[in-house]
Amino acid sequence: MQTEGPILQVALDFANLSQALRAASEAVAGGAQWLEAGTPLIKSEGLEAVRALRREFPDHTVIADMKTMDVGRVEVEMAAQAGANVVTVLGAASDSTIAECVEAGERYDAQIMVDLAEVSDPVGRAQRIQELGAAIVGVHCPVDVQMRGEDPLVLLQMIAEAVDIPIAVAGGLNSETAPQAVAAGANIVIVGGAIIKAPDAEAATHTILEAIRTGVSIETELYKRGGEEQLREIFSKCSAANISDAMHRRGWLPGIRNIQRGMKLCGPALTVWTYPGDWAKPVEAIDEADEGSVLVVDVRGEGPAVWGEEASKSCLSRKLAGIVINGALRDSAEIRELGFPAFSKLIAPAAGDPKGMGMIGVPLKIGETAVRPGDWVIGDDDGVVVVPKERAVEIANRAVAVVERESREKAEIEQGRTLGEVSELKRWEQQRGRQED
Repeated sequence: MQTEGPILQVALDFANLSQALRAASEAVAGGAQWLEAGTPLIKSEGLEAVRALRREFPDHTVIADMKTMDVGRVEVEMAAQAGANVVTVLGAASDSTIAECVEAGERYDAQIMVDLAEVSDPVGRAQRIQELGAAIVGVHCPVDVQMRGEDPLVLLQMIAEAVDIPIAVAGGLNSETAPQAVAAGANIVIVGGAIIKAPDAEAATHTILEAIRTGVSIETELYKRGGEEQLREIFSKCSAANISDAMHRRGWLPGIRNIQRGMKLCGPALTVWTYPGDWAKPVEAIDEADEGSVLVVDVRGEGPAVWGEEASKSCLSRKLAGIVINGALRDSAEIRELGFPAFSKLIAPAAGDPKGMGMIGVPLKIGETAVRPGDWVIGDDDGVVVVPKERAVEIANRAVAVVERESREKAEIEQGRTLGEVSELKRWEQQRGRQED
């Protein structure tokens, strides 16, 4: 078993063993040294996942990402007997549990990796883990934390200065950041999504190995996360459907569509509430909106029109990102010719009068979805979704993760499999017990 770095460990975080084995075969062809039966895979398939990896790849190091928290001896023994060379335990586990894991690992010639995810004193805990005899300490930024724009590299350098045992690092690494992890002190680079979600996992593995061996970052479009400053860029890469999936299918504004196929909009909302036909406040909002904003106008889903060509031209002059109307617009042909992103529920020839009865910058509710000033609004051919501003970074990153997952699924479908085969759909239909009367 290779123990000197830099080692590339591929985290097979699938729910289905068949998918995991296909990705593992590609990763091995690309040069991967260590193969990890990820926690989702073990929870779904049990230790049969470890057995299958050992059968398929007898010369490779197999990691069982058990994330043990208790009964350390039992879990390490089971994983080692199934064929694991390395077994993980959580750093938050008791000293007794970690010591039991280490002792069981010595009996079965399995190394213990201790995962520091979310421990309160990671440096102090890493030093104690070394004292307890663990072979590897893992610096791990969990997926749900990555979605908030955090990364593990700052902590990695601190741990590298505090311990002498090998250090593994995981947390959204890709061909750009993996070399940085090695430079910061990582001996083992754990990569999940940037390999297992890639359409060609063999090529992705080869690229990341080249990056960590040469120490030179290789640019990638996907498999990266961002913060507030990158929100527009990230949301622009994702479809409304991707973003809705990231929000558990929430955030949809029902019945509102773009007036021309191919129109897209993306930006923070400035909200307007007005009466049907009263176009005063929607037009006044143009002068109050910041550059890049999306006007969201609620007219109860009714006509007559509160928007037209001249208002759209004004928005272009002010560099606004578009308009969404739960109501009616007119001059649709002229707006299409302008190329201004306009989404509405209705198109009507008649306009109302500018009575000024509405309000700007107030909370709205369209269907079941709340829209507040500053919430992010994304629209395309499928419709419009709204992302709460306080969750925008998280949802943007989760939406990119959806794009990444789908890119892998599409590649497998193009190879001749069906979506049902790739996802093993029948297996995952919800099971319900009998309900007594």
